[in-house]
Amino acid sequence: MSTLPGFALVVLLLAASSASADGFALKKDVEMKGATVAGPEGPMYLMADRIESNAPGIVEASGRVEARQAGQNFFADWLLYDITLNAVQARGNVRLEQPALLVAGDSLRLNLNDYSGELTQPVYRFTTQPGRGDAERIDFIDKTHYTLQDATYTTCPVDNDDWFLKVRDLDIDKTRNVGTARNASLHFLGVPILYTPWMDFPLDDARKTGMLAPTFGTTERSGLDILVPYYLNLAPNYDATLYPRLLSRRGVQLGGEFRYLLGEARGVNRLEYLPNDSVADRSRWSVALNNTYQVNANTQAGMLFNRVSDDDYFRDLSNLISATSISHLNREAWVTTQRGHWNAELRAQSFQTLQDSTALTPLIEPYARLPHARLGMAQTLGNGLELKLASEATRFAHPTLTEGTRVLAYPTLRLPLTNSFGFLTPQIGWHSTYYALDDSATDQQRISRNLPIFSLDSGVYFDRPFRFAGQDYEQTLEPRAYYVFAPFRDQDNIPVFDTALQDFSYVQMFTENQFIGGDRINDANQLTLAVTSRFIEAESGLERLQVTLGQRYYFSTQQVTLPGVAPRTSNATDLLAAVSGQITRDWRIDTAWQFDAQNGTTIRQNLGASYRPGPGRALNFGYRFIDQTTEQIDLSGQWPLGRRWYGMFRYNYSFQDDKLVEGLVGLEYNAGCWAMRGVFQRLATKETESTDALFFQLELSGMGRLGANPLDVLKQSVPGYRPSNEILQTP
Repeated sequence: MSTLPGFALVVLLLAASSASADGFALKKDVEMKGATVAGPEGPMYLMADRIESNAPGIVEASGRVEARQAGQNFFADWLLYDITLNAVQARGNVRLEQPALLVAGDSLRLNLNDYSGELTQPVYRFTTQPGRGDAERIDFIDKTHYTLQDATYTTCPVDNDDWFLKVRDLDIDKTRNVGTARNASLHFLGVPILYTPWMDFPLDDARKTGMLAPTFGTTERSGLDILVPYYLNLAPNYDATLYPRLLSRRGVQLGGEFRYLLGEARGVNRLEYLPNDSVADRSRWSVALNNTYQVNANTQAGMLFNRVSDDDYFRDLSNLISATSISHLNREAWVTTQRGHWNAELRAQSFQTLQDSTALTPLIEPYARLPHARLGMAQTLGNGLELKLASEATRFAHPTLTEGTRVLAYPTLRLPLTNSFGFLTPQIGWHSTYYALDDSATDQQRISRNLPIFSLDSGVYFDRPFRFAGQDYEQTLEPRAYYVFAPFRDQDNIPVFDTALQDFSYVQMFTENQFIGGDRINDANQLTLAVTSRFIEAESGLERLQVTLGQRYYFSTQQVTLPGVAPRTSNATDLLAAVSGQITRDWRIDTAWQFDAQNGTTIRQNLGASYRPGPGRALNFGYRFIDQTTEQIDLSGQWPLGRRWYGMFRYNYSFQDDKLVEGLVGLEYNAGCWAMRGVFQRLATKETESTDALFFQLELSGMGRLGANPLDVLKQSVPGYRPSNEILQTP
């Protein structure tokens, strides 16, 4: 409702204000082209079956009256212009045509000196966006202020009033671009569903302080869930949102978010507080602070602080699987800089660990880094030789484990040799590490580790054209060999501060160190062999299929391991295979397979396929297997069930745990000017517990959404999901 008919009429009749000074002049323009060419300062062109003057200063037009100026058209059965009073009267099929608005009424009275007057029985319709309505009358106060009596607004098509907003009094202030409504009610399918005695709203896209659409739903853990956000437009570059939330089983939660953009600083900060949770019998809260500051073009500083009152905060109060599965909350402050060939970082970091009370094994809290300093350098020397340095110094702190300081430096020399059909890249480096430990119970408090590392990466590229099913393709063959040598160094007396074994994958096969973190450097005398073949459409360049096969071979036994982990006994890794690609316009597959060739068993298997023939039609199939730990099936989709009806679902089941990880079923109907969504979700929150949630949402086109918001849940749980209003707008 940002553009209303009264203002459009005032703008149309601006030309008459100049007539009082220059005298009223009638211009004949049969084709009416001059009205557009002359622009808003040009004259008004008037046509009618009869134009006469029966008294001094009075011009009367009747019969198919047309007035045009600056491309705007005004029609009526009868028009009277009083030059002395500078006033216009019109009646009978009064109609205004503008590029963005059409409005009709019974009669118009307008004083062009102060733009006061009225239009009775106006009916309006926007032409550039959905929206129409009517009113008993419009009272013009002046050029920028007017009021509507008993006005309505809807985005539904003509003869369809499934929903409409009814306002007894509506004041429009174009100087502030603000509308103020009194006694406003929202009607849906003939039933009033919302009422407010007073509200104001912006007439343009500018942000404005006021109540946002409430959301409501129900969950098994918290009961009825109602959230009413209130937006505060404090300034153009900072704002706040308050969101009180009623949980019928737990109490009232108070939340707030503050956003700002002040010069080089920006941030988003949130705080939530639930006093005296009736179920948990304690107060609960969460803090999430995220702020950055651009010191200069090269340097940036920031802080991230996340903390909750208890381990079950997200499990009890959230319906997103990404939130309920959070196990560590990050807290850190940092400064980074990038200058020329070097970069540096200073960081302090710690974590809050959220334990699952039903888990058999508690989580170990990660070490805090208080502080962590890093320096990196990269320089290209003569003949393409690349010199790099990765170095860091970290103080590791922990309430129960061995603490200490670690300093490491890893300079490397690398020579990339490339051409059109392949590459050869030798690299040599020296990894040096020093530890100063605080624990006097350890055998050594000062530990050094130094070792050289050599690697050689190589690959070639072959391609050939071929034709299949009447289509031209290009097939590539890309063999690759990667050799690494690192001598053994005894590291059993070095504590594990931040190090873990990388998941075995195609990417991991082409890294020097199988460990992530700095506390273990593997002894290596190994060769990775892999081959990739791609099938590419010659015309579009689309990769229809990619097939990859790879394996690593060891020429010596493993000696460096993590505590409690046995060294490998085979001389080769498992075989890795992957097949992926956009097989057809509608089908895509992504599969990965890890096979133990020595024992003839599958270690890992990921099978994924998606079928998406068009908007609103998406089916996803997934199977995940990890030996001894995981076996899950994951099915999800969105599909039309009938005209304007869509169904959504997800079924994620763990065979290993014999439980449903996430189940979801939803239904969506779109009537054109409104849409209704209903979603039921069951979500595992702990190893032995789950929670149910029910979402209902009514979306009124051009007005907003009412009810619980299931869109975040649907977009996360159903890959390819699109709201029905987006689907129906898709060409």
